[in-house]
Amino acid sequence: MIFQSKAIPSLPRAVVCLSGGMDSAVCAAFAAREFETYALHFSYGQRTEQRELASARAIAKTLGIRKLLPLRVDIFRQIGGSALTDVSIAIPVAPAVEAIGAAIPVTYVPFRNAHFLAAAVSWAEVLGAKKVFIGAVEQDSSGYPDCRPAYYQAFQQLIRTGARDADIEVVTPLIALKKSEIVRRGLELGAPFHQTWSCYAGEVEACGVCESCALRLRAFAGAGATDPIPYACNRP
Repeated sequence: MIFQSKAIPSLPRAVVCLSGGMDSAVCAAFAAREFETYALHFSYGQRTEQRELASARAIAKTLGIRKLLPLRVDIFRQIGGSALTDVSIAIPVAPAVEAIGAAIPVTYVPFRNAHFLAAAVSWAEVLGAKKVFIGAVEQDSSGYPDCRPAYYQAFQQLIRTGARDADIEVVTPLIALKKSEIVRRGLELGAPFHQTWSCYAGEVEACGVCESCALRLRAFAGAGATDPIPYACNRP
């Protein structure tokens, strides 16, 4: 899918991993300010994959992404081990007030971001892009190990030693921000929050009680802003 409206050939190119969620939309808005941006979206057997893909397409169009490339990764559903890809594992309800992220939750998809980054770097080599953006967040997050700064430092070394274009840089502009700071940053950048989707369970209305919904609702509340997507249960 190609969107021509804002493409400026003189800009350097970048690839962004665009899930369709809040963080990836802000990351994409950040990249689109200075780069001719190409987005990858991954359908990997997650429960809300159709809703996430629709969000990614809408975000890409709004931000003037040059091209959105949807990819299907089948291994995670076959491997299992995550509540996002295995319907026999229940998606947990987030605690009402307690902090989230003290332990790795069952919604963790084993080593997922390495697969996403590998595809993004491959496409960056083809495009001649020198930046790969991903909206990983360590603070106020679910505690996923593939969202830690050291993970991306290690992947950067992998690029240096194993890629043809060893100067491709992995950029994680949100990794040290709190979720409320990401909301504020997104509002400044004009990120289309109304088109994003973060819920682990629902595709028509966000459930409001999974960890992803809880983190998102708390972020908007902390930023003094209203979350524009519909919720079945609006409990921060």
